[in-house]
Amino acid sequence: MAIKPFLLMMIASLCPALACAESGYGLSAALSRAAPDADPQVIELAVQSAQCRMSTSGTSTTKLAVIDYSRPSNEPRLWVFDLDTRTLLFHELVAHGRNSGENLATQFSNEPDSLASSIGLYSTRETYVGRNGYSLRMDGLEPGVNDRAFERDVVIHGADYVSNDFARANGRIGRSHGCPAVPTAAARPVIDTLKEGQLVFIYYPDAQWLNSSTFIHCTPATTLR
Repeated sequence: MAIKPFLLMMIASLCPALACAESGYGLSAALSRAAPDADPQVIELAVQSAQCRMSTSGTSTTKLAVIDYSRPSNEPRLWVFDLDTRTLLFHELVAHGRNSGENLATQFSNEPDSLASSIGLYSTRETYVGRNGYSLRMDGLEPGVNDRAFERDVVIHGADYVSNDFARANGRIGRSHGCPAVPTAAARPVIDTLKEGQLVFIYYPDAQWLNSSTFIHCTPATTLR
């Protein structure tokens, strides 16, 4: 994509060549090896954001979900990692909001009733059973980008329209009201893995966000090796 050169320069600024060579990119390299079909540059940004959150909040996170909305909806674009064991736990389809786009998401919003997805870093909360069944509440951590997620009821839940069968019939999976909905069969195990203080990083190559996110541009950050 056109944003790639910008993203490459950003990664280079976050991890100078010598330090990266010595550490093998640390945790991000291990996660990229565990998920070879994920974009390693996106994994690097997710790890940087997670490091920042933990170092500035004093909290500890063991699970990290990465959603890459630069990819089409009919491809699995959700990865859930165990940071302690550096292993991939889930790789699933995930929906974007109805007003974010068709097969490709291109528009994002933090506004109530926008029916669009929001990018950025999230912290998970408690589970509940609602109109979409077993669901997981989240707090958006980036002001002006996703910090109205709880107010908007942006949650992780299962949906029948998130399936390969739906994608084959329609050229894309179904779309949500802004929630990162996952396949019905995967919902409970994914939610139980991510509940209560874990992190979700939702990526799209938005230049303004990439330039301004305080989690991506965080100094200092605790290095996870």
